[in-house]
Amino acid sequence: MARYILLTRYDDDAGAGLMSGWDPGDVAAHLDYLRRLNQELIESGELVDMQALAGTDLARTVVSGGPGGQVVTDGPYGEAKEVLAGYQLVDVESEGRAIEIAALVSAVPGPGGAPLRKRIEVRRLMDDLPDGDL
Repeated sequence: MARYILLTRYDDDAGAGLMSGWDPGDVAAHLDYLRRLNQELIESGELVDMQALAGTDLARTVVSGGPGGQVVTDGPYGEAKEVLAGYQLVDVESEGRAIEIAALVSAVPGPGGAPLRKRIEVRRLMDDLPDGDL
């Protein structure tokens, strides 16, 4: 078994816009799809954790300021080309299975029920790498 993090990025390549502008039925279908998928992954023992992230208006970017402390700025801003929307941490038999799950997440429906085809980044956790694969 190996753990992978599936990073869901928000970008508007699909032209769906922000969910706040969607029809309420489309929002419900979107969220129901993700809830069903996550429940299936819980039941199969593959889902370790998942979270949706608050909007970028609540985010902060921190840079070490050296001995004097840190520099904190607002953002990233919603106008950025892409922002991290959430993640799922899965514990699966293979990278192939992690990719299968990522494809299911990518197919979440958007306005009108069309799959959004979101880009999902699949990354193996470093602690789960075989010795010598750093």
